[in-house]
Amino acid sequence: MDKFETSVLSLVKSDGRMREKDIATALKCDESKVVKALESLEKRGVILGYTAVVDEGKLGKDYVEALIEVKVTPKSAKGFDEIAADIERFDEVKSLYLMSGAYDLCIIIEGKTLREVAMFVSEKLSCLDSVLSTATHFILKKYKIDGMSVEKVENERLVVQP
Repeated sequence: MDKFETSVLSLVKSDGRMREKDIATALKCDESKVVKALESLEKRGVILGYTAVVDEGKLGKDYVEALIEVKVTPKSAKGFDEIAADIERFDEVKSLYLMSGAYDLCIIIEGKTLREVAMFVSEKLSCLDSVLSTATHFILKKYKIDGMSVEKVENERLVVQP
């Protein structure tokens, strides 16, 4: 990826709604050069899509989000990729990462209730042959999503008397 594409990508990451014309103005170049760069980034899979960062809590939508750490036995021929492919097929899975540390995979899932998340873990995830163990953490409140502050964090603490 060249310097120009890096600059285009940086602008798009900061504002996915930015028009090609505005990117061209910001980079002091021709709009057709921006269009060509974006098409190339999309074709090569660098840009996977364009989304809005949404504070779901403000929609009044009832849902539960959980982060699940998963320890697996990698497949001999394909390592972690095969088990990751099995897990990513589930509709509940929003994000899936290979990570270092005590657990191998990190999954972010969404369900309508705690019970639905529990059933996903017990009836779908834990039943996969390669899964050795899981640790489920429920997300209680979001302060920052994809680099965007959700709300101002108040740092007021109660005074503790000795």
